[in-house]
Amino acid sequence: MTKVLPGTEQGPLTVHFRPVIELTEDQFFEFCQINQELRIERTAEGDLVIMPPEGGETGHRNALLTTWVSQWALQDGTGVTFGSSTGFILPNGAVRAPDVAWVRRSRLTALTADQKQKFLPLCPDFVVEIRSPSDRLGTLQAKMQEYLDNGAQLAWLIDPQSRNVYRYRPNHPVECLENPTTVVADPVLPGFLLDLQRVWEPGF
Repeated sequence: MTKVLPGTEQGPLTVHFRPVIELTEDQFFEFCQINQELRIERTAEGDLVIMPPEGGETGHRNALLTTWVSQWALQDGTGVTFGSSTGFILPNGAVRAPDVAWVRRSRLTALTADQKQKFLPLCPDFVVEIRSPSDRLGTLQAKMQEYLDNGAQLAWLIDPQSRNVYRYRPNHPVECLENPTTVVADPVLPGFLLDLQRVWEPGF
């Protein structure tokens, strides 16, 4: 029997649907709408991954990252920032909701009004995932590679536990930056520099 310790973040729950049930894109979207208290992703194999609410430090880090990327995007003007509640349908069929995502406006203008109201049928150009205490590093690393394989131009996996940042870029080996103070997003987000000291130390 597994003991659940009060006050600790719990890991995600995976629900297998295939081959018994095959949800269409619209059915999955509606399923998520009637379960809005849950953050749900879908793997390329059709499994649903239900993630629990974040702990305080993780939620604060996510809010900071989203704010900083949004501030840069508003000044740059070439793309749009999305938070962790936004679903993206990747080319491999998975539906992912990265902690932070950025997409070029030129790609978004090609979408219909109906597509913009639902999960966006594309892979973001830039994604950030922040590891929470309950996340398995290997699972997140596989997810980052999935983003890259489906068209992301830059992906960061930020691990506050080890103070490492894993940088994923097309046609480059994965880089592990050990305890960096800053990290830049050039050339995908030109001029964007992340101050990691405020990420490592939540400040409350």
